[in-house]
Amino acid sequence: MKDSRSGKLLEKIDARSAAIGVIGLGYVGLPLAIEFARAGFPVTGFDLDREKVEKIRAGRSYIKHIPPSAVQSLLREGVIPATDDFQLLKGMDCILICVPTPLTSHQEPDLSYIRATVDTIARTLRPGQLVILESTTYPGTTREVVQPVLEKTGLAAGKDFFLAFSPEREDPGNPDFATASIPKVVGGLNRDSLKTARKLYEAIVPATIPVSSPDAAEATKLLENIYRSINIALVNELKIVFEKMGIDIWEVIEAASSKPFGYTPFYPGPGLGGHCIPIDPFYLTWRAKEFDLPTRFIQLAGEINTAMPGRVIDRLREALNEEEKSLKGSRVLILGVAYKRDVDDMRESPALRLIELLRASGARVSYHDPYIPVLPLTRKYRFRMRSRPLTAELLRGADAVLIATDHRSVDYRLVGRHARLVVDTRNAMASAGRVKARVVRA
Repeated sequence: MKDSRSGKLLEKIDARSAAIGVIGLGYVGLPLAIEFARAGFPVTGFDLDREKVEKIRAGRSYIKHIPPSAVQSLLREGVIPATDDFQLLKGMDCILICVPTPLTSHQEPDLSYIRATVDTIARTLRPGQLVILESTTYPGTTREVVQPVLEKTGLAAGKDFFLAFSPEREDPGNPDFATASIPKVVGGLNRDSLKTARKLYEAIVPATIPVSSPDAAEATKLLENIYRSINIALVNELKIVFEKMGIDIWEVIEAASSKPFGYTPFYPGPGLGGHCIPIDPFYLTWRAKEFDLPTRFIQLAGEINTAMPGRVIDRLREALNEEEKSLKGSRVLILGVAYKRDVDDMRESPALRLIELLRASGARVSYHDPYIPVLPLTRKYRFRMRSRPLTAELLRGADAVLIATDHRSVDYRLVGRHARLVVDTRNAMASAGRVKARVVRA
């Protein structure tokens, strides 16, 4: 029976008739759904957010770097492109889970979204379906959290249904790499699970990288982001050290980048942001504690990166003091509040912590970001602020301009001409040419 079920699903995937259900239509799920639709599969996106569902059904995008034309590829006769009716999961042949995996206030994994999603899938699970978890998590989640819940239905994983983990590798706004151009790491619960999952992804990506288990695939994603976190922490620490020595870290990085081997450039900033790097390393730290193992590199990197917003505020305070001004009562304009350049994504943005610290110090804070017209409410921050148009008058009225995110569309020449003091955490003013403003790197 096992062979016939996997064989039938493989045939449907080959014929592009396998119905694909993507749960979670955010920065990971929506691009994934679009690529499967472009490959000819009938795709349905599932999300609790009714507003997202309605926009997709109308062929509209709610993510800046995804154009409406891409969303419209989901619109196909006889197929519901998006829904909040999870009973329809029963009709899906392949179900991909792309839900958030944040941290709790105690820096522990919050798997509530995964658990709720798996509970929902279990209600309609049927023989022959393939379930793949894409959400970043600690090694063992697929086997220890997902599998037992699905098997409570009486169906056996790897026999009656197929189970795999394949980590998402989205980099929102990256013009060089998108879903369809990035190889996919796949770890199946058993041979048939791996075979069906690889066959599915091979329809949309240039290559699949099979690993021995879901645990290995889960660990792969953590390694990728821990590598980045530790190296960013390194350059953040070196920035502080070199600054005391009168050395420009940006000049040093550029010079080191000329080496054609053995070196990869990373860049300092005001702190970590995004859905991966500030969070994922702590998933492994938490898991390692169950094995009585310390993760000293990860924890030290976390301490350095978490401390960066505070160091930026200290540098801003020093710069104002040098002009005989107090941070309390000063008008501070933040340029860029998205977590990285040229995206409309606020997740874990260090700018939110900067705003919190500035307000706590009594500063009068405003911001400009062409991609974030209104600061969204988050679980931790509930600021009610709107982006201000970037004008000469706004710049002249600020006691300090703090560059937190270096969007390319911002006119840094205008900033340099009209601002009095610029605290630059991204080296953005290097492209502004000769400026009148006093520029302080932080």
